[in-house]
Amino acid sequence: MSELTVSVLSAISGIDPAEWDGCGADANPFTTHRFLAALEASASVGEGTGWHPSHLIARLDGKVAGVAPCYVKTHSQGEYIFDHAWAHAYERAGGRYYPKLQCAVPFTPVTGPRLISAIPAVQGALLQAMAQVARQSGLSGAHVTFCSAAEAALGEEVGYLSRASEQFHWQNDGYAAFDDFLGRLSSRKRKAIRKERERAQAFGGSIRSLRGDEILPAHWDAFWHFYQDTGGRKWGSPYLTRAFFDILHDTMRDDCLLVLAERDGRPIAGALNLIGRDALYGRYWGCIEDHPHLHFELCYHRAIDWAIAQGLARVEAGAQGEHKLARGYMPSQTHSLHWVADEGFHKAIADYLRRERDAVGQEMALLTEMGPFRRG
Repeated sequence: MSELTVSVLSAISGIDPAEWDGCGADANPFTTHRFLAALEASASVGEGTGWHPSHLIARLDGKVAGVAPCYVKTHSQGEYIFDHAWAHAYERAGGRYYPKLQCAVPFTPVTGPRLISAIPAVQGALLQAMAQVARQSGLSGAHVTFCSAAEAALGEEVGYLSRASEQFHWQNDGYAAFDDFLGRLSSRKRKAIRKERERAQAFGGSIRSLRGDEILPAHWDAFWHFYQDTGGRKWGSPYLTRAFFDILHDTMRDDCLLVLAERDGRPIAGALNLIGRDALYGRYWGCIEDHPHLHFELCYHRAIDWAIAQGLARVEAGAQGEHKLARGYMPSQTHSLHWVADEGFHKAIADYLRRERDAVGQEMALLTEMGPFRRG
């Protein structure tokens, strides 16, 4: 009989990149060894951040057969599947919600593999190990966020609670050009987007989409200022360090699409995307000058342009934002899994999630009906 073991790794540098990615982690840019290593090497996660690496490594007869990016969390920031109300309720009842175990990509609301293995039994073992680690370490529970639908179904089979959320994604229906996409919209929405793009492009400068060696270190200097401005307004302080972008340039610039607006030879706004096998993932935006609709042009319309040109299946533009609907980004369900050690609290959350799932389904149906596409 085969021997299956799961161990905890306190730093991703402790496993060979080929072993990690060879389990299937390279199917998504955010779960690759190089992306997670950039977070750790730049001190964006680790000591003092509330994200303490505790990755799970499954071995079958001594050979790495599965991995899971995991962190012991001392807060709920940077997750985008919100459980603050659970934490408050648990602590009001006398419990200690933090620390908890989180299987996730830090600061990244992007669906991708979390139980990273081609073997279902190994995926199940990783889930069971998360609950075991949480129980043995005195943690309140284990959570798997932005997992695939198949992983969510597997989690339910082994006793995790499944949670449904929504994002807005643009789907490529075989378009050859942006105008083909516009042709699917209602006349009013089509005209609104054309007018919006005209106003955005009239800001007095030019817009460039850069990838790989086209991206220079000076571009990251500019983007850091954009990122700080947005992070300061949204989160109080940015999650990523300046060193992260330097490492991203060194190890992942071929995975990056940087859309820059420049005026008088100086970048004044930018949007950073990561490139997957079949999708473009919008991540960060920022600016040092305000111009009408420039945010929509750089983050949404240019992303669609590039995805069509490259034959990508979709654009995922990040968490939240019903304003994306008018620009052709439609509701798409996302999934997470939750295991709580306290049996009574586990039951209370299960009841909450049943009611929330119904509400999410109703909202997605309503928003889909409100979408910009022509009927019939």
